[in-house]
Amino acid sequence: MSEDFRPLRTFGRIKSRPIKPRQAALMDTLLPAIRAPETPFDPRPLAAAGGQVWLEIGFGGGEHLAAQAERRPGDLFIGAEPFLNGVASALRHVDERGLRNVRLHPGDARELMGRLPDGSVDRIIILFPDPWPKARHHKRRLVQDDFLAEAARLLKPGGRLRFATDWEDYANWTLRKLLDQPAFGWLADRADDWRKPPADHVTTRYEEKRLGDCEPIWLEFERL
Repeated sequence: MSEDFRPLRTFGRIKSRPIKPRQAALMDTLLPAIRAPETPFDPRPLAAAGGQVWLEIGFGGGEHLAAQAERRPGDLFIGAEPFLNGVASALRHVDERGLRNVRLHPGDARELMGRLPDGSVDRIIILFPDPWPKARHHKRRLVQDDFLAEAARLLKPGGRLRFATDWEDYANWTLRKLLDQPAFGWLADRADDWRKPPADHVTTRYEEKRLGDCEPIWLEFERL
C-alpha cells in the first residue's frame, strides 16, 4: 500500500524500553509459530469444532488475551498489537501457560481485519485504546465509521463488540458512532451495564492504573 493511502495511525509508540532477553528470544522462536497469516485466511478452522473466534484489538501486555484463551481452550483468540514490548509480553504469557489457541498480529489491527472473511468472528474486544484526547487528534482514534463498518462485516449475527475506556469523551464518541451504525444494537438495560465490567472480564495492570479522567466505561454491542 502506498504511504499516501495508509490510514492514519491510531496508536502511539512502537517500542519503548529494550525487550528482555527471554522475551526477545520468544520473538524469534515462538512468534513465527503463532503469527497470524499475512495473507487472507479463514480463522474458523483453527478453533475446535464449534469453537468461537475472538479478536482482541490492542491487547497491551497480553494479560487479558492469555487469560481468556486459558479459560476457553476450545476457542481461537487472535490478538493485534503494534507495540513490540506488548507483543513480547504476550508471548511470555502464551509460553508460560502453554497456550495453543492464540495467534498474534504484531501490527495495525486494520491490516489484519482486512484479511478475514465476512462473518468469521464471534467477538471483538477493544480495551482502553489510545484516547487521543486533543480535539485535533480525534481523527486518529481507532473508532471511526469505516472501522465500525469493517467490524460489522467481520462479526457474525449475534456476535459481540466490547469497548472499554477510562476517558469520558472517548466513551461518548464511541457510543454515538455505534448508535449510528444500524448493524449494531446496544445491550445496556441499566447504568451498571456500562459502569461495571462484564462478568467474564479480566482486569489488567493498565486498567488498574486509572490513567484516564473517569472510571472505566463499558460498552457492549451486538451484531444484528
